[in-house]
Amino acid sequence: MKQLFRIVVCLLVYMYICLYSGSLYAASTAAVIQNMRVSQSTEKVRIVLEVDNLPEYSVQLVNENQKATDVASHILINMPGTVNKSQLPALPQSDPVFKSLRLTNTGGKLTAIIDLKKSAVYKVFTLKGPNRLVIDIIKEYDHKIQKQIAPGLLYTSILRGTAAGPVLAHILDINLQEGLQLQPLLSNEKVAGLERLSAMSSRAGVLAAVNAPYFALDGTILGVTKIDNTIVSSLAISRTAFGIFPDGKLLIGEVQYQGKVELPDGQTLPITGVNCERGTDALVLYNEYYDVTTDTNPFGTEYIVEGDTVTAINTSNNSTIPKGGFVLSAHGAAAQALSKLNVGDKVKVMQTLGTEWDQAIHVIGAGPRLVKDNSISITSKMEAFESDVTAGRAPRTAVGITKNGHVLLVVVDGRQQHSIGFSLLELSAFMQEMGAVQAMNFDGGGSSEMIVRGEVVNKPSDGRERSIGAGLGIISR
Repeated sequence: MKQLFRIVVCLLVYMYICLYSGSLYAASTAAVIQNMRVSQSTEKVRIVLEVDNLPEYSVQLVNENQKATDVASHILINMPGTVNKSQLPALPQSDPVFKSLRLTNTGGKLTAIIDLKKSAVYKVFTLKGPNRLVIDIIKEYDHKIQKQIAPGLLYTSILRGTAAGPVLAHILDINLQEGLQLQPLLSNEKVAGLERLSAMSSRAGVLAAVNAPYFALDGTILGVTKIDNTIVSSLAISRTAFGIFPDGKLLIGEVQYQGKVELPDGQTLPITGVNCERGTDALVLYNEYYDVTTDTNPFGTEYIVEGDTVTAINTSNNSTIPKGGFVLSAHGAAAQALSKLNVGDKVKVMQTLGTEWDQAIHVIGAGPRLVKDNSISITSKMEAFESDVTAGRAPRTAVGITKNGHVLLVVVDGRQQHSIGFSLLELSAFMQEMGAVQAMNFDGGGSSEMIVRGEVVNKPSDGRERSIGAGLGIISR
């Protein structure tokens, strides 16, 4: 898979040059550059050197950090024996890819140096009548590589040149009818803490995986998450989620958590959160998905519940979470309301995501929505997302559902020379182009990552794998 990634990225510098670039053209006499001109269009920048004789030339690529997987940031056209008698032409100042053209003469070897702002495909060739050496910096292109990973699982990489710069996208097309299923992955098998996606994937034995929900610095999942019919995280507001149902049904829509505790006297108290940090006056439910203990501060009271019975009351907090049970951790007003509870009392916990969503086996919340009923529909304002998610181009991860029920998992590289990333609008259009009739955004930025058969196939913008809170894997049934 690493080799496949190199092929995709290096395509930027090797496409189109097989016919001409790197070849040496014999010249009977020394060539003289008589004039130079540069033209600019949406598709390309063309540099033309008008010469009296076709020169010898060779093409050399230079990377700023000399990594084999990086695209050249400079293109050098070496022309031994060629003489320049022309002035540099006026150069485009606002092109998103082309930066500058320079000429140097060292040891009788004339070199044209083309500096690039971003990676681009190029083509070098000669023309006669009149004699010209032409360099095209091509900004718009599209190349696709596909690989069947397993029955029902197709990996596609798309390298696309746009007027704004290159974009590299990775797509997993999953046919769940071919014996595959989707499985949420938790860092270290718990909500608390962080872990690399590659480690989660290896432990779970998945065929492939992507990052999924948002998370806090301590690993707490920021969104509604349900795993194997158990709610493992919640959110106070309604946001978009991806649901997987027992009959194979898939759903993308808005979800809001509601929970409450019924006390022996019939009084009910709202649960303010599941497996998250306990705040002022809050009542948080910790179940065994969270960790071994609650790890809370000593400013509240915790009720350990097994079955429907309070088995212990802990005022020092940091309670052990019982297998198959839970802990009600209360502070302030919530603690006061629970203060009459005694060991042996019965309590009843009621939680819901709504009638339809309660039937889902797994739910992964993130957002915003990108595509609804085959139309672009970005709900970032309605879901109260800030600029860290909505602004500009960035690395992105998304999930979509096609008309025929396939699942699309998409990761787009960004903030790098080989790929500038997508805005939410561009991501929405791309998901629609790939066939999604429903789609939503997952966590992005440095967290955006795709693993296929144990290999990281994209290039995370941090330069390395980021430890994250949770992911979504593909396993064989």
